[in-house]
Amino acid sequence: MNKYVIAIAATILTVFNNSIFAQSHPAQNPVIHADVPDMSMIRVDDIYYMSSTTMHMSPGVPIMKSKDLVNWELVNYAYDILDDVDELNLMNGKSTYGRGSWASCIRYHNGIYYVSTFAGTTDKTYIYSTNDIEKGPWTVISFKPSYHDHTLFFDDDGRIYMIWGVGKLRMVELKKDLSGVKEGTERVLIENASAPAGSNIGLPSEGSQLFKVNGKYYLFNITWPRGGMRTVIIHRADQITGPYEGRLALQDKGVAQGGLVDTPDGRWFAYLFRDYGAVGRIPYLVPLKWEDGWPVLGIDGLVPDTLLGLPASKGLIPGIVASDEFSRRKKDPALPLVWQWNHNPDNALWSVTQRKGYLRLTTGRIDTTFLLAKNMLTQRTIGPTCAGSTSIDVSHMKQGDFAGLALLQRKYGLVGVKCDSAKSVVMVSAETGSPVELATIPLSQKIVYLKAECDFRERADIAYFYYSLDGAVWKAIGEPLKMEYTLPHFMGYRLGLFNYATKIPSGYVDFDYFHITDQIGIH
Repeated sequence: MNKYVIAIAATILTVFNNSIFAQSHPAQNPVIHADVPDMSMIRVDDIYYMSSTTMHMSPGVPIMKSKDLVNWELVNYAYDILDDVDELNLMNGKSTYGRGSWASCIRYHNGIYYVSTFAGTTDKTYIYSTNDIEKGPWTVISFKPSYHDHTLFFDDDGRIYMIWGVGKLRMVELKKDLSGVKEGTERVLIENASAPAGSNIGLPSEGSQLFKVNGKYYLFNITWPRGGMRTVIIHRADQITGPYEGRLALQDKGVAQGGLVDTPDGRWFAYLFRDYGAVGRIPYLVPLKWEDGWPVLGIDGLVPDTLLGLPASKGLIPGIVASDEFSRRKKDPALPLVWQWNHNPDNALWSVTQRKGYLRLTTGRIDTTFLLAKNMLTQRTIGPTCAGSTSIDVSHMKQGDFAGLALLQRKYGLVGVKCDSAKSVVMVSAETGSPVELATIPLSQKIVYLKAECDFRERADIAYFYYSLDGAVWKAIGEPLKMEYTLPHFMGYRLGLFNYATKIPSGYVDFDYFHITDQIGIH
């Protein structure tokens, strides 16, 4: 048989087998059981890219990649740090928890990728651009004011717009070089974008994302009627300037805020997210069909649990979260993309090279509270269950130092080593809103093993903490933490490695590894 015929036959067989697999093992909602809110998505040929919100974390505005809309991996960030200000640097008692950069918008135009975002912390709008979304480099332009939940839109005539606002939606035209707004172009686009959801509105419409399909403009927004749930509103118009007519597009499970994406073979989905307790805001895909020029979301108006025609998830490890042995070869990045710092780091105070195979965190100042601790290295938690563990060498701690493993949110929990006149393993809970030391166990050796487990099943939102002296036998410490998603932090719980000083700077600890698994209860 001709080798080209063999190749074509093999390709057809692969496509057929993949199709059969997708039908027998279809994707499930949520497609990512982790905190990936405010998604914005594009397809370029047969590859999907998604940006999201990580607010106070650095680097920020994560870029994820997928070939099938289900299995995603981190491939880049739009920035290393958003800006150099006290709030982002955790300086002078200031922080930017719950703020930083919010909902981004990702677009592809004339061979260039654009990611725009905004920050109440700095009162600026930021536009990042690159011709290589996976490797960069990125160019940034920023200007005032901060356009809340905006959508960036490149129209077919070469003009560039932003639409933003809460309740009353506004539009401006941008300069060709994106350096700011064309004077005199601001206008009210929709006076009351919440109207299709009724008059009893708690959260007015926001989260704008604009698309153009078959010559018509479709504007997606979220609103929240009082006593109801997050709701998708869609407006459409023949001209970008309007007039717009609106519809209530989806009201199920509180799945809302997002937009449209299509597949190379002509299927359409809405990408949206759902508030899901302590794990955060988790992405859903919702099939849609077109009727009379409108996108109709869901199956009989409901969000399906099963997504026929899409493959099953291979799991969130290692694409979204990953274990790390802290061993680096010459060309390896210092930190894999799964890691983010809580606020801007001080790069002089951490290293993966000072001791081969270890992450070293050194204290550089006195901190009064855990939430202001500099250089906390974090990863997302994942659902339905997950566990993070580490080994820490505490030989070089100084009096007053506290280092260990955290579950970061306003109502945080910690297991770690405190160095006073002697060292001890402690568990701290801030479940009540204030930190309480619930257990203290003397420690007479230099190596200790720490673990935190999270149970997000059916929104149980319970965490358990453990320590071990040999890495084999684990002992529970303290009390379970009832985790709570709070708006002051506006983020799902994060696993974090930390070390901070309360008396004398310059002590350090060495973390041998960080392991994450989607299983709990194995001790």
